[in-house]
Amino acid sequence: MAFKDVVSDKSPLIGIEPSAILTFRDEYLDLVDKDLVSDAQRIARHALLIDEFIAEEIDRGNIKKEQFKAIEKKIKLHGHCYQKAFHLVAQTEKILKFPTGHEVEVIPSGCCGMAGSFGYEKEHYHVSQQVGELVLLPSIRSTDSSEIIAAPGTSCRHQIKDATSRKAYHPVEILWDALVK
Repeated sequence: MAFKDVVSDKSPLIGIEPSAILTFRDEYLDLVDKDLVSDAQRIARHALLIDEFIAEEIDRGNIKKEQFKAIEKKIKLHGHCYQKAFHLVAQTEKILKFPTGHEVEVIPSGCCGMAGSFGYEKEHYHVSQQVGELVLLPSIRSTDSSEIIAAPGTSCRHQIKDATSRKAYHPVEILWDALVK
């Protein structure tokens, strides 16, 4: 429990990979020894996706529109399964829409099919592709090349790239590109 004396409301645990950070809010609570449950619950309350943290900073007025270029960009967003389970895709949509001129369309997809390393395993590859082909991959293929693809999950970005040859970006990469530097 390396984080128990570090993570707090003043020092949150912030992560970029949904499956990694949201595990602290879900599975971790069931995996720790009983004597560590209260510490795990405190960590869970202060474990945030970078998307959530940025959205909170926008709400606090610490991040302002003037910090970003006003440029027209169309973005298609595929939310990670963990984000969907925690109803957090809206936070990612919010931060991607924040720069003036950014339009975001959430792809109404389920799982990308990768499920971590599942889709890379020879015996699961075909199923992984079938899941991706339900909604996500056809949607990406029909997206104009001028539109940006956003996907917070590492495995989702790999599935998109491998199956469609389109690069998907983490939302933070898109915001970084939009910053006035």
